[in-house]
Amino acid sequence: MNISDKLFSKQEKLSVIGLGYVGLPIALEFAKKISVIGFDISPKRIELMKSGIDPSNELDQAAFKNSDILFTSSIEDLKKASFHIVAVPTPIDKNNLPDLSFITSASEIAGKAIKKGDYVVFESTVFPGATEEICVPIIEKVSGLKFKVDFKIGYSPERINPGDKLHTLSSVVKITSGCDEESAGIIAKVYATVVKAGIHSAPSIKVAEAAKIIENTQRDLNIALMNELSIIFHKMEINTFDVLEAAGTKWNFLKFFPGLVGGHCIGVDPYYLTFKAHELGHFAQVITSGRAVNDGMSKFIANELVKGIIKTGKNLLKSKILVMGLTFKENVSDIRNSKVADLVAELQSYGIKVDVIDPVADSEEVKHEYGIDLIKTPEGKYDSIILAVAHNSYASLQETYFKNLMDERGIFFDVKGLFRSFSDKFNYMSL
Repeated sequence: MNISDKLFSKQEKLSVIGLGYVGLPIALEFAKKISVIGFDISPKRIELMKSGIDPSNELDQAAFKNSDILFTSSIEDLKKASFHIVAVPTPIDKNNLPDLSFITSASEIAGKAIKKGDYVVFESTVFPGATEEICVPIIEKVSGLKFKVDFKIGYSPERINPGDKLHTLSSVVKITSGCDEESAGIIAKVYATVVKAGIHSAPSIKVAEAAKIIENTQRDLNIALMNELSIIFHKMEINTFDVLEAAGTKWNFLKFFPGLVGGHCIGVDPYYLTFKAHELGHFAQVITSGRAVNDGMSKFIANELVKGIIKTGKNLLKSKILVMGLTFKENVSDIRNSKVADLVAELQSYGIKVDVIDPVADSEEVKHEYGIDLIKTPEGKYDSIILAVAHNSYASLQETYFKNLMDERGIFFDVKGLFRSFSDKFNYMSL
């Protein structure tokens, strides 16, 4: 009887190390079928999950019901599992270089927990080679066990999209891989129990790592093209969203849109690939150029808005702007790598007073991460309103709402093009 059979019969347990946006949904999905140990280094988060509360505000209490799961921050509890899934963040630092501190710490934790015959599968997004070149040596050193002889490694990239209730873990094809033929088969079999959409077994760990990293790199480049087009069309005084709507009538036109590209995936993953390329002596020109365009959009929006305010004859130092939305995307509370925060900082650098509201962001988290105090209620009159994130709660707002908050010469900057129908009602700007 192999490890997968023992998991299905509950003779062995599966652990998930890291219970954030990715790890918790995985742990709860598996817990419907097998015994799971959910591990996180934060006792505060563990206590919330024990009460059926998702600290990331993605899952409701119903997701916790009928789950065979132990939430813990104890490595002693972790030792009771034989199949470990690592799902920790892999961000970038201030220099846009990979920050591997989370995944190396998780590898140390795994090394302390595993025994002979155990499996460790990584889900964190990394550059090709990271699992075997960085994580495996740490596990070997900490555990005293030998790779492929005493324990096996796999990689199965996460594909969870925060806020997306349609493309969930079970409904999206899962890429799996192992360090040898036996482990590849077992890992695929374990994931197949919870992924209804099917399994794609990659021929190697590096292939699986590379597949994940290019998914978001491809999206980043397509959005970068839209952002560059928006800069060009802005100079031509035509609306980019109108152009895209017209072009989108062709069957093979790819429907991407301009905007602020932040978050923990699209705005991060390409840097892992360019980092590895540089190590190998190759400068990734196309990827790097796309990143430069997307990272520059906060400054572009701020500069264009400042020019617009100056043209109205107002004093910038006496101007007041309302920014609506701070999270990295609509309808999620995740503020990691929010480019709206960059936009706020850019506006403040001109001496402009900036108020920020967001119906789903946690005010304490925003203050800790960016030093921004969210306001609960807008206090107009504002010289400009920037709709930065298209939360659902904003979609129903009427023309009078914005008019009541803005000075009569105020500029409405609609980053997402949500209110194009109001373009003749205001001093309107958009990408």
